Amino acid sequence: MSYIHKTFKASNEAVLAYRPGSAERSGLEQELARQYGEPIEIPLVLGGKRVQTAQREPVVCPHEHRHVLATLHQATPLETRQAIDAAVSAQREWSRRTLEERSAVFLKAADLLAGPWRARLNAATMLGQSKSVQQAEIDAACELIDFLRFNVQFAQEISQQQPLSSAGVSNSMDHRPLEGFVYAITPFNFTAIGGNLATAPVLMGNAVVWKPSATAALSNYLVLQLLEEAGLPPGVINFVPGEPVGVSAAVLASPHLAGIHFTGSTAVFDRLWLQTAQNLGHYRAYPRLVGETGGKDFVLAHASADVDALAVGLLRGAFEYQGQKCSAASRAYIAASIWPHVKARLLEMLETVRMGDVRDFQTFMGAVIDSKAYARIKGCIDAARADAACRLIAGGDCDDTQGYFIAPTVIEVSQPDHALMREEIFGPVLGVYVYQDALWEQMLQTVDQTSPYALTGAVFAQDRSAIQQAMEALRFAAGNFYINDKPTGAVVGQQPFGGARRSGTNDKAGSALNLQRWVSPRTVKETRVPPRDYTYAHMQLRGCAGWP
Repeated sequence: MSYIHKTFKASNEAVLAYRPGSAERSGLEQELARQYGEPIEIPLVLGGKRVQTAQREPVVCPHEHRHVLATLHQATPLETRQAIDAAVSAQREWSRRTLEERSAVFLKAADLLAGPWRARLNAATMLGQSKSVQQAEIDAACELIDFLRFNVQFAQEISQQQPLSSAGVSNSMDHRPLEGFVYAITPFNFTAIGGNLATAPVLMGNAVVWKPSATAALSNYLVLQLLEEAGLPPGVINFVPGEPVGVSAAVLASPHLAGIHFTGSTAVFDRLWLQTAQNLGHYRAYPRLVGETGGKDFVLAHASADVDALAVGLLRGAFEYQGQKCSAASRAYIAASIWPHVKARLLEMLETVRMGDVRDFQTFMGAVIDSKAYARIKGCIDAARADAACRLIAGGDCDDTQGYFIAPTVIEVSQPDHALMREEIFGPVLGVYVYQDALWEQMLQTVDQTSPYALTGAVFAQDRSAIQQAMEALRFAAGNFYINDKPTGAVVGQQPFGGARRSGTNDKAGSALNLQRWVSPRTVKETRVPPRDYTYAHMQLRGCAGWP
């Protein structure tokens, strides 16, 4: 039975504004109050069954770290192996369902999220991950809805890619899932990434063991509940929060591991890759490794840049969601002739930035995610204060009394290869190097060669020849390249996301390229009238007709 039309076309979900007096604002405020006042238990989900364990961790508000939102149960290797068994068992039936049947689950989930689930998932993301209402709306609502819908469109496009058939022969491509299960390891910073990493392989017929980040467990658990309400069968996605090293060790020991879908740090992905390689002979097939890792994302401003647009791009690009985006602007190279004006405008705007509890809708910045992140980022700022090559020009204040708050910080450096311009910080810290206008071409080389990462980058210029130079010189410096815009905010279906070098495998989430990684195609040839004689025409004897 077909559930959706073969030519389904997705469109991007509209971003709600949450203006004072609006229905969406009132509904979200009510949901924030409810979730804040009603702590829940977050269990493991194995084969559809809720499992509680003796090992538990609190889930807190980063901006109010003494307030507990949930108790998170932790998987041991035993529960992890049970999750694997459930996934392998569930895939047998799930992979037999048609693409139309599987797609119907995710299209229903998208509609539920666009409607009654929207406030619920946005509130969980705001409280548990300290996102402002704007950041939660574009992430937990719009981007996740877009992933669910566009992936259906992309999957159909893949299924329609069929080979030629000659006379008397029927050729077809069976876009099979991988054989085994996929291990989805998801980060704290985007609810939508958590949902996409778990669901993209599932749409293609795979089953998943999902290890969420503990600090995003509240919103991620709601994503799983959303999928269950939409009709996802038990065991197709198994929710396994737990200590990362122990859970991963149990998963990577299974011969049924078919793939890893990962977003997180470069160091962790390196370790997973090496462990997978060491176990290679143990697996039934070569596992697919898809990873989006670190970034040291740049903004390069030519002397012709629009100063106001540049200043806004720097502020939003570096400090929205506290700089905790893998795409966040972390290093900027600005022409000396425009720097005084850019600096003045940037400092003027930063004076008005409001940081605090995200339940206050006037808040622009919440807290960084946890105590470890706070200590690491504060240590970076403290080191810069003591470094003669650095000059703190904005922010630098850190306070973890109530929440893990770090003010938006801008540090001017005198060396283009300073650590602040090379090493990932993942926080609200922007390094700025001011270069002489005449050194534009040299700066192109500097931007390209300074950092090992190549995720996102932006160039600001009104001079078209400068833009063209940057396009060519920085072709391999960023997987997502922006002209006169901040290097964040990729939209599903518009800017497929991913980077190369040490930023990952560049399999472009939000496009068909990612979904193709979760299939193992089979070519099928049917010959309608097979030959019944093995000989060919060239084998005929000379005495045949036509020969002398």
